[in-house]
Amino acid sequence: MTYSPTILVFDSGLGGLTVLREVVAARPDAHYVYVADDAFFPYGHHSEDEIIARVVPLMGELIRTHDPDLAVIACNTASTLVLSHLRAAYSLPFVGTVPAIKPACAQSKTRRVSVLGTKGTVKREYTKALIRDFALGCEVTLVGSPELASLAEADLSGHPISDDAILAELTPCFVGDPQDTGARTDIVVLACTHYPLLLDRLKRLAPWPVDWIDPAPAIARRVSDLLGTRLGDITQSGAEMIFTSNRAHGLSATLMPFFGGRVPA
Repeated sequence: MTYSPTILVFDSGLGGLTVLREVVAARPDAHYVYVADDAFFPYGHHSEDEIIARVVPLMGELIRTHDPDLAVIACNTASTLVLSHLRAAYSLPFVGTVPAIKPACAQSKTRRVSVLGTKGTVKREYTKALIRDFALGCEVTLVGSPELASLAEADLSGHPISDDAILAELTPCFVGDPQDTGARTDIVVLACTHYPLLLDRLKRLAPWPVDWIDPAPAIARRVSDLLGTRLGDITQSGAEMIFTSNRAHGLSATLMPFFGGRVPA
């Protein structure tokens, strides 16, 4: 007997596709339901109370409709705010996405790390607690980008985005003497799942080379561990793409690489 677990991946928009891509690679046997809450995008423009009031009941509806075995909250803003509420309300296992401050600070050689996230994520008490607990003596610069998530969405949808627009969001991450490799930022934490969509351009536009930390591979490992060993011989199952605005995605060719080559329904 074969069994294909269902994994629900939830984000405010398309950024969670960067997490989905890694989870699909780790568990190609699963059926995937990707939900983009575009009717409420971007979350950074809403208050904490509004996001909690939005996501908790919406997740209940999605659980009732799709009966997933596990849900991934592929959004830093939602994870830092809503995970505890979701775990209290529903028995389903949830895997969140939080700024990878601990591994970044452990890895940094110059002791200068920047966290690039949405304005909401970087001001969150959750993020500040991670710094207090795990900075390990590093100087951590929090950079709240007002537009980079929207720029990433536009870029994925085929709209031209200028280098200048990206650079304006990126520049505050680079701290220290550009000529002194031992006293400048050497790691940037991507604390929004949208940002890896632009990673090639971020690397090209960076004032100097840094390591970029994307939490998606670690999330995929956690999901696979929670699901346990694959049962049966299923090598690939189906996929669905849902927008809360009910619009048709019309992005099949663009989305297929994130779904492991599947065409999302």
